[in-house]
Amino acid sequence: MFTGIVEALGTITDVKTEGTNRHFTVAGPFAHELQIDQSVAHDGVCLTVVAVDAAAGTHVVTAIDETLQKTNLGSWAPGRRINLERCLAANGRFDGHIVQGHVDLTAVCESVTDQNGSWLYRFRHEPGPSRVTVEKGSICINGTSLTCFDSTDESFAVAIIPYTYEHTTFRQLQAGDLVNLEFDIVGKYVAKMLGR
Repeated sequence: MFTGIVEALGTITDVKTEGTNRHFTVAGPFAHELQIDQSVAHDGVCLTVVAVDAAAGTHVVTAIDETLQKTNLGSWAPGRRINLERCLAANGRFDGHIVQGHVDLTAVCESVTDQNGSWLYRFRHEPGPSRVTVEKGSICINGTSLTCFDSTDESFAVAIIPYTYEHTTFRQLQAGDLVNLEFDIVGKYVAKMLGR
């Protein structure tokens, strides 16, 4: 389980295809602390570490076809920067919201507006059951826990403060880009119980 509080930025250094799987080599500041079989969120996608090269500061994760179809990982190439978060330690503070690392679908960034001190991002996604956002509710975008507003069945907006802008991949996000969305787990369960 994760919290949506991005720990660090990583960089994709290599991509290899094997059958329907894709192996990503990621350079990051805490590679030397990782272990094989550990779960790490990569732009909000929970992936298992399958190899670590502590000396090179890299680790390798594998995405299967299902993951490639449901997320934006299919477009990842060397040089891409991604948000990284290790799983929540049982004795740690819970700063964001409950994030499973199970991406529901991708959304399109419709616009980015500089508001002279913050940035306003608008996103659009396919409507459907359990794809629920509420005013001032939680949403996870590329692994970042955020508060949404201007919420409809197929769109919402978030505001990004300077710290988040500087320490996540939001500063490279542009209109037209695809992002990974994970809707709030509580909202998904409520929607299911209500038959939505």
